[in-house]
Amino acid sequence: METNQIQELSRLIDESKNTVFFGGAGVSTESGIPDFRSESGLYKARSDYGFSPEELLSHTCFIRETKLFFRYYRENLISLDAKPNAAHIVLAKLEEAGKLQAVITQNVDGLHQAAGSKNVFELHGSNWRHYCVKCKAKYTLEYILSQDVIPRCEKCGGVVRPDVVLYEEGLDETVLGAAVQAISNAGLLIVGGTSLAVYPAAGLLRYFSGDALVLINKSETPADRDARLVIRDFIGQTLSAAYELLEQHPHQ
Repeated sequence: METNQIQELSRLIDESKNTVFFGGAGVSTESGIPDFRSESGLYKARSDYGFSPEELLSHTCFIRETKLFFRYYRENLISLDAKPNAAHIVLAKLEEAGKLQAVITQNVDGLHQAAGSKNVFELHGSNWRHYCVKCKAKYTLEYILSQDVIPRCEKCGGVVRPDVVLYEEGLDETVLGAAVQAISNAGLLIVGGTSLAVYPAAGLLRYFSGDALVLINKSETPADRDARLVIRDFIGQTLSAAYELLEQHPHQ
């Protein structure tokens, strides 16, 4: 992480009238939540369950292998002890200071809200919310954890599923529309912790026509060539350093 990159990021945030953050799994890995699409996540899924994460978290698996689906879901997608990290906290502070208009996330862990962010668009839903597939009754995560392997609705006996977008399912149109609107209006778009490989979420970048695109990710992304600034480092450290600079030397 180079000092001049942090200075540039700090300046861009300070001067922008409309900043939006778009984040992926890398934002939550610093909170101890594993990226199930990483090499180690892929290996674990194949060795422990016999399928890839994409297969285990698919609509087909949920319908045909419901018990296996819930076993993988409970053991890999629920992190009750996870706490917001520096990235979540800085983004919440920036929003509170009027420097950030929206957070768009591909994560389902609710850590942005836990840190205090208010305007959060969860593209893939949240594993804190669940509902019955038959009568649509709503259930908490606690209820799911108190049930047998396949959680059932108290009212009608239907299967209670997580309110997350599974592979083979479409994104929620309302959430997607709001995210598109936020990106379209943004002057500065900060993209962090995502390889921009999961569609349709990654395709949202095509709606950005603002002044500056910033990419913070440990590895290359297809959008690097379009970015004003590319920072290959941990997102929590990067945002913290930029925020610290912003507090110390507010630009005129």
